[in-house]
Amino acid sequence: MTGLAKRSLSLAGHRTSLALEPAFWRVLEALAAARGLSLAGLVAAIDAERGSSALASACRLAALAFASEQRG
Repeated sequence: MTGLAKRSLSLAGHRTSLALEPAFWRVLEALAAARGLSLAGLVAAIDAERGSSALASACRLAALAFASEQRG
């Protein structure tokens, strides 16, 4: 299994880092493009909707949902 890849971004004006597997980053990049958002914009949208879930978990779930939609 491939290790985690960490990226830094700003959420609500605060710098944070998020570590996900590279496969999840690739799907999130495709999802961001499909929505016409930057990757940071997509993560901010996920952050705003995640409730009490961990941000990394919410991002993985969003990536899985998008990948599932793409498969048909």
